[in-house]
Amino acid sequence: MFGAIAKAIFGSSNDRYVKSMRPLVAKINALEPQFEAMGDEELQNQTQLLKARLAEGETLDDILPEAFATVREAAKRVLGQRHYDVQLIGGVVLHRGEIAEMRTGEGKTLVATLATYLNALSGKGVHVVTVNDYLATRDSEWMGRIYRFLGLTVGVIVPNLTDQQRRDAYWSDITYGTNNEFGFDYLRDNMKYEREQMVQRPFAYAIIDEVDSILIDEARTPLIISGPTEDKSELYKSVNAIVRTLPKDTYEVDEKQKSVVLTEDGTEVVERALEAAGLLEGANLYDYENTQVVHHLNQALKANIIFKRDIDYIVKQGKVIIIDEFTGRMMDGRRWSDGLHQAVEAKEEVEIQPENQTLASVTFQNYFRMYPKIGGMTGTAITEAAEFFDIYKLNVVTIPTNLPVQRIDEDDEFYKNQNDKFAAIATAVQEARERGQPVLVGTVSIEKSELLSEFLTARNVEHTVLNARYHEREAHIVAQAGRKGGVTIATNMAGRGTDIQLGGNIEFRILDELKDMPEGPERDAAEARIKAEVETEREEVKAAGGLFVLGTERHESRRIDNQLRGRSGRQGDPGLSRFYLSLDDDLLRIFGQQTLFARMMNSQLPDGEAVVSPWITKAIETAQKKVEARNYDIRKQVVEYDNVMNDQRKVVYEQRADIMDSETVGDVVVDMRAETINTLVADACPPNSYPEQWNVEGLKERVLGTLGLDLPVDEWVKEQAVDPEMLNERISAAAEASMADKAANIPAESWVQIEKSVLLQSLDHHWKEHLATLDALRQVIHLRAYAQKTPINEYKQEAFALFERMLVAIREDVTRVLCNVQFQEAPPAPPPPEFITTHFDPLTGEDNSRDIDAGTLGLVTTRMPPLQIAPPGDFTEEEIAAWANSVSRNAPCPCGSGRKYKHCHGAL
Repeated sequence: MFGAIAKAIFGSSNDRYVKSMRPLVAKINALEPQFEAMGDEELQNQTQLLKARLAEGETLDDILPEAFATVREAAKRVLGQRHYDVQLIGGVVLHRGEIAEMRTGEGKTLVATLATYLNALSGKGVHVVTVNDYLATRDSEWMGRIYRFLGLTVGVIVPNLTDQQRRDAYWSDITYGTNNEFGFDYLRDNMKYEREQMVQRPFAYAIIDEVDSILIDEARTPLIISGPTEDKSELYKSVNAIVRTLPKDTYEVDEKQKSVVLTEDGTEVVERALEAAGLLEGANLYDYENTQVVHHLNQALKANIIFKRDIDYIVKQGKVIIIDEFTGRMMDGRRWSDGLHQAVEAKEEVEIQPENQTLASVTFQNYFRMYPKIGGMTGTAITEAAEFFDIYKLNVVTIPTNLPVQRIDEDDEFYKNQNDKFAAIATAVQEARERGQPVLVGTVSIEKSELLSEFLTARNVEHTVLNARYHEREAHIVAQAGRKGGVTIATNMAGRGTDIQLGGNIEFRILDELKDMPEGPERDAAEARIKAEVETEREEVKAAGGLFVLGTERHESRRIDNQLRGRSGRQGDPGLSRFYLSLDDDLLRIFGQQTLFARMMNSQLPDGEAVVSPWITKAIETAQKKVEARNYDIRKQVVEYDNVMNDQRKVVYEQRADIMDSETVGDVVVDMRAETINTLVADACPPNSYPEQWNVEGLKERVLGTLGLDLPVDEWVKEQAVDPEMLNERISAAAEASMADKAANIPAESWVQIEKSVLLQSLDHHWKEHLATLDALRQVIHLRAYAQKTPINEYKQEAFALFERMLVAIREDVTRVLCNVQFQEAPPAPPPPEFITTHFDPLTGEDNSRDIDAGTLGLVTTRMPPLQIAPPGDFTEEEIAAWANSVSRNAPCPCGSGRKYKHCHGAL
């Protein structure tokens, strides 16, 4: 109570913070007459003057008023747009490294120019991050006119650019691009072998558009660069055929967790079916030998029972294409991980693509936390303010609107079932259309869009459907959704980035209607006619009540609902929003099935009747908060696990950078060789043991395999006063002499390149295997909870031990290759393999990427070919055949090549 009184008297903390920026805005406004009086050349010269002030020791905060005044005046001259005072406040918030929550239609794209220009003056580069390539390209050209007018360079990162084009874009003063492209370039850079091949420069400042989508919705899903593995399509088809025949009582479905498990009887049925198909080894499905079959079985169950066509994915031109659950957009080129996509392909009987192995990975949380400063902007952030601060240390500031909001947000209407609800929606749409009010209908899936379309068609209501099937026409459809009597059905928020203007969008109408008309008086007259028509229609639509936003279902997240509502009532326009719900909706069916309200609705509400109550609307919001909290826990868990990998990733990437930057890595190689010899001797000669207890024969064999030296270790052990330290010294001396002889026959520059190449290739190979091991560990670590252990703590301990083991393996691998290598003229390098970039959720298998184009398939063209290593001896077929029974697949190949047996003579 006292808090409410204090808030009424003094305003909220947000209000006070915004008010504190008013003097700064007044200072910028006071400069406006001075800048208006400047000529173009004098205004353009402000960039150099401000850079000079920074060079003399002033800070960005010191020059902020002049920089903002410069941008405002440039925008007026170049774009014909003037920043409002509230937009100046938004610019200050972005510059301070905070999130500006601004309603739809308040001009966030223009706001970003203020902080972007100011921070670009430092010369360190500014990244402006958007959610798709269309917006990145559009904004770089549209707002780029301001920057270029003021003498700054602008680049844009889109798919299919060459490395040089990317490098040029990143070294521009301002770089536009998508979150995925920036992240994938970071990963690709850390797979390259020379510093000159890397495209990014050190991070400085990023402005993230639609910051809630990028840092919240997509934060569950790491960016993955992977390479193809062996083909298992027949196994997928066989398992899928078995799953299709299973009766419903053989499995249990949990829709909340998106999981499906076999019952005891179901396991028995599957075992018999797998036996008949020849896929089961032994009698028990869960025997160790059947691990792979069980994995494919689980994925086939999920594909057939959990994942629905036209909701989670569509089939287009013989391909399974994922549908983004947040936007309804197609994500062409994205694939679910861990065999799930292949299971869906088997279900839909299309060509099955091979699985992929992770080569590099990073989450958006850890990627964007590498920037010293980030700012964000969106229309909906305050509901996630706690998460923004916990994960990213970002404050959310709500910016007041330029004009008061006149939209009316009505309470939800509840119906008993989906048919009653859709009939009521069709009636409401029909009535709105008759009075000339445009309607934007938001649905949650393609299936619901098409079902509603059938209802409207039956009533002869003309309408347009916008979903993933019609992505190409998206911007044009959304731009005209505000025309008189127009009805647009949109899947969630597909079309973000294009304003819905009452009466229609003049630019898009001219583009659509006059695209073939040449310049001249006739075209000028046609443009004037369109402008007059739009103006007349705008007034008629305002009189009819503005845009009516109608939600057919509540989303799990309040933000998605608020984004839909925010399409109406822009810049002081009138508007209306209302949601229609039924007990068949996913949110109520999954999370509210057993509530008192649900039971009352089922028992007492007549068919076709609606319930409208603010109390019920509040109850739904409470349910949404619970789901949001659960999803936050999922994201928090992902970042906790990735933090472990991130610490290791930093070490590996820094080590790679040091190797590439060093003029010579001889000291590193010598240290690795010394460590390896220490390990060999320590393993064979344990501390406090007698010489007769030492594994002399094993030491001799390992010295031969690792160092390529046949040393008389057994003779040395027979000497008086022998100790492990003496053995270490003699082996080290022999190894150093051998390496000196080898290096003497090769030019010094070539030897340095060989050492660097071996180091980087070994580091990459073992890091890739380490990632695969960590992925497998994360899948099963939760089982430790049954032993009363905390999974994350167990994961940290195991991951640390695995990392230590990886470092030992790298040292031994580098030593083995360099000591055993023999050089010959290399044949032409084979073409580099194709690497697939994906963005999947390790917990649910879903791909939440919104960027439908970026990085679908990319070539890492700078990958070095493997060293050409000649086996030191010839072997008979009988000798090679005998190795298959006596050599472990992970042991060094007996041929002395320096590679593992499974990668050499034991290759399958």
